Amino acid sequence: MPSMTTSKVSRWDQHGREHVVHVRKSGMQRQLSCDTCGWGKGVQFLPWLKAEEHLAEAHRATVDPTA
Repeated sequence: MPSMTTSKVSRWDQHGREHVVHVRKSGMQRQLSCDTCGWGKGVQFLPWLKAEEHLAEAHRATVDPTA
């Protein structure tokens, strides 16, 4: 059984609310899940980019808290 690893992509919207998409990796597949709206998607390539795109499009959350 492959090991499971988890990371997250978080962005802030213009109202100061944090939005988080978790990236879970198991083998070659990654599963994305949004804490805010429950959106989820299975992806194989560029999961963090897909997570950033979701946050920007669905929640207008574009401010990177690490920058």
